[in-house]
Amino acid sequence: MRLFLRNNFRRLETLFFLLKSLLSERHFIYLSCVLVSITTGFAVIILKGFAHNVFRFANYVNSYLKLPFINSILPIVGIVLTVWVVRRVLNNKIEKGSSRILYAVAKKGGIIPRSQMYAQILTSSLTVGLGGSAGLESPITITGAAFGSNFAQKYKLSKKDRILLLACGVAAGIAAAFNAPIAGVLFAIEVVLTDVTITAFIPIMISAATGALVSTIVLNEEVLLTFPKEQSFDYHNIHYYVLLGILAGFVSLYHARTFQRIEEHFARTKMGQYRKALYGAIPLAILIFFFPTLFGEGYESLKVLSGLNPEAIMENTLVESLKDNAWILLLFAGVTMLLKVFATGLTLSCGGNGGNFAPSLFVGSYLGFFVAKLITLTGLDKDLPVGNFTIVGMAGILSGLFHAPLTAIFLIGEITGGYSLMLPLMIVSSISFAVSKQFEVHSMDVKHLADKGEVFTSDKDRNVLNSIDILNVVTTDVPTLLPTQTPDDVIQLLSTTNQSIFAVVDDKKRLVGMIDFNAIRHIAFSPFKIKYSKLEELMSPVGDTVSLEDSVEMIMDKFDATKAEYYPILKDDKFYGLVFKSKILKDYRDKHIEMIIE
Repeated sequence: MRLFLRNNFRRLETLFFLLKSLLSERHFIYLSCVLVSITTGFAVIILKGFAHNVFRFANYVNSYLKLPFINSILPIVGIVLTVWVVRRVLNNKIEKGSSRILYAVAKKGGIIPRSQMYAQILTSSLTVGLGGSAGLESPITITGAAFGSNFAQKYKLSKKDRILLLACGVAAGIAAAFNAPIAGVLFAIEVVLTDVTITAFIPIMISAATGALVSTIVLNEEVLLTFPKEQSFDYHNIHYYVLLGILAGFVSLYHARTFQRIEEHFARTKMGQYRKALYGAIPLAILIFFFPTLFGEGYESLKVLSGLNPEAIMENTLVESLKDNAWILLLFAGVTMLLKVFATGLTLSCGGNGGNFAPSLFVGSYLGFFVAKLITLTGLDKDLPVGNFTIVGMAGILSGLFHAPLTAIFLIGEITGGYSLMLPLMIVSSISFAVSKQFEVHSMDVKHLADKGEVFTSDKDRNVLNSIDILNVVTTDVPTLLPTQTPDDVIQLLSTTNQSIFAVVDDKKRLVGMIDFNAIRHIAFSPFKIKYSKLEELMSPVGDTVSLEDSVEMIMDKFDATKAEYYPILKDDKFYGLVFKSKILKDYRDKHIEMIIE
């Protein structure tokens, strides 16, 4: 059977190579994006189907036990199994978070390891499928990006087309996960491709439509996050939507910063991987026991919360008997909203795999419900449509956390089956984005990479600098001298090489000083001075240096501050070569021209 599949796979590859030779470059891209999208669509079906069936199983068992014991046990099992798979199957090679896609685009020319085509499916299905409080969208987008990247590598497509197919995989993943093709297109453009050309739109739209179509045909609608069409927008409630937008911005900041602190805590924790998994999974299990809606993605509870019987979210809890008390329900929803970040942080920081996309929708829905319910209970407006606020709140947190307001607006518009709430969606998303952006320049997923210059941003000059490979602008063939050598050795080097700058290093390759011919010209042309000088008299002490790990942007900032023309560059504290300002500027100009042409 294996031989049969392998032979058919090779025949298929041969066919694609033949098609590549027969079709134009643009037509082959169209074909490629369809194939990548179909593959990504089926990956979504596997992940979503598995997570949904586990949730149904857990609820079936808990309906007999009357308390969520299974909900509490399964996440521990899932996280420990994830750690085992990462160690034993993936050799500790796993790229978590959608920020890795942006890193691949900015630093690796869109190259994503082949293992990511299956690693995300394996690990996230165990973590989130078995109840870890995270989302599947981030693993889905990485899987789609890996399919696109590796397809492009297989058929030897250019860097530009490789990044385009990567974005096509991302668009197909989001479109398939929510049956929302427009949101898939906008997510790929807003988040992945900060500089997008007109020619990229058609392949991305084809990919999103294909992914959504596969999802529609194969996935049962109850697996997807969908809502019935709610009441139309009433302009009399606009001030309440403005309030929701402001609160969504600050809750986004709370979620992002709390999540970051949890990550930092686990990063500092020195313990084995399995002990760390239990260290995080056990508190997570306790949280889920008291607040069962924290189990898994939590999409099912969002449907309940926006419906006619929101009190059903308190079933199988210790306070189920109080579910008819509206104030207790409000308190339960508010505490759940605040605790979601801890559940997600514990899930992902202790060894699980998933993302913050689903948690952002979860928090937004609970925030919208809390705001609207509080207004109705206090008598400010007893006719406020709570279901509408529950839905619109999702767009607010998604926009605030990911800095993707267009994606948030159209995603919620698509999954609600209509655009009657378009105006409040725009109000809440834009205000939340503005508030979040005021305090955090970058979204939570890319902040740590953007600070190091490892991802593209909306700053095009910075994008050009970040696209420059530091290895391409480093001069490594710099002659070196030992401190024990003489000025005669310097003259000998000058006569046998075109270089005019030399490095003096010790026996461990550590930089001791620099010799610049322009600075010692008056000595070099005087035989008398050469004869009676010492090497240290020709050598300037070590001043400013840069590291091979520094971004090109950081190096250029240093050049601008010091007015230097070159810096010694170090690797692991050892002399590696020289980096010249003129060489970076030349590469910058070439890259700028290349981006304009593309």
